[in-house]
Amino acid sequence: MKPAKPKDQVVKKVPFTGRVRGIRGQIVELEFEDNETIPAFFEILTSPLNNAIRLEVFAYSENNTLYCLSLSQKQLVFRNMPITTTGHALTIPVGEGILGRVINLYGEPQDNKGPLREVTRLPIYGKPGSLETVETSLSVLETGIKQIDFFTPFVKGGKIGFVGGAGVGKTVLMTELLRNITFKHEGVSVFAGIGERIREGHELVESLKTSNVISRVALIFAQMNENSVVRFRIAWAAATIAEYYRDVLKKDVLFFADNTYRFIQAGSEVSALLGSIPSELGYQATMETEIANFENRLSGSKYASITSVQTVFVPADELSDVGVSAIIGHLDSVVILSRAIASRGYYPPVDPLLSSSGSLSRSIIGDDHYQTVTKALEILHNYQRLSRIVAIVGEAELSPYDQALFQRAKKLINYMTQPFFTTQSQTGKKGAIVPVAETIKDVKSILSGACDGVAADKLMYIGSLGSAKLI
Repeated sequence: MKPAKPKDQVVKKVPFTGRVRGIRGQIVELEFEDNETIPAFFEILTSPLNNAIRLEVFAYSENNTLYCLSLSQKQLVFRNMPITTTGHALTIPVGEGILGRVINLYGEPQDNKGPLREVTRLPIYGKPGSLETVETSLSVLETGIKQIDFFTPFVKGGKIGFVGGAGVGKTVLMTELLRNITFKHEGVSVFAGIGERIREGHELVESLKTSNVISRVALIFAQMNENSVVRFRIAWAAATIAEYYRDVLKKDVLFFADNTYRFIQAGSEVSALLGSIPSELGYQATMETEIANFENRLSGSKYASITSVQTVFVPADELSDVGVSAIIGHLDSVVILSRAIASRGYYPPVDPLLSSSGSLSRSIIGDDHYQTVTKALEILHNYQRLSRIVAIVGEAELSPYDQALFQRAKKLINYMTQPFFTTQSQTGKKGAIVPVAETIKDVKSILSGACDGVAADKLMYIGSLGSAKLI
């Protein structure tokens, strides 16, 4: 039995010290001697030999062993390297000073504009919200993109996802939406680049500069050349920045994530390195918890809202993939981008029959919009049915009624293509923003037969019918 300590005796806590026992990819195994000084989960450890070393405590094991996620370059860490604790979790700079700047996971500037000013640092692991603090809105956010505003409207404070395989235009669509909304948005925007191409990140920054909106956007990147741990944690860092603008500065936030699937993919890589038993299709067993913790932070509060726009990569174009389904379950509006539509030259290649929106109700978008979109979806369903017949026997074999319906549906599909500002240099076509009221009016004209005398090809890549002088 241990003797009782005198009441006036001050017991000093000995700082944690340990040594590197083994290195397995981005997982570093440490051994230590004193059980009473075990660091907390997510605490950052470093080395007295090199303060560039950053190891995050991730799991404990028996025999005085713990496992860390290495946020440093693998070649900097070696066996028997002494390790000490910093006493805090990974932090990220927040504040007005990062608007218009490009930073990495550590808060280091990546844009050659010098050091950050007027910033404070916060841990990337925010406090969980509750039902008492979360608030929702029924105010529709207009994007100026016909397909989205008409078929899949989304509300302020909601979540919208662009879901599709590689090369169907997810990033282009997000960049255009970022440019259009930020241009008239009174709040601020946060862009998180999660495991995507460096070229796309550079093009985005240049596009925002050209549009003169970069001063209201904070950009944080961990692209595909970074290690899996950095890509895994960048989503948390971006969420912390958004929460700060919402709760401290009380500003409405537009949050853009490209690509949320890469967040799950990075977590799967980390789990494999740890030797954890995978769940369905090789994903980590904690996948649902990780994506839920991330998505739940992107909600509105009594101070302001966070409106989230995310791209979701679909491996092998398989929409039923477990990782994709886990993300879609948290989205209010799902925009499905079809490779078959893109291959025919229709951009944005949105499939309105597969896409969905929780905001598509009379109480949110109004009777006129609701009735028009219902008729449009009905005619597109019929077009899909008639296309099979036309492919076999030809359009001439259809009844006069079906021929008229088939042509109107074809014109509606062509009308929903749109030139983008972000692709002006590639296409040579000037970008167009179409108000949703104008889109509804044009769709009604097409469905009623007012455009029956206009060739379907003339409706390709225009703004409104009025701007193209077709009615």
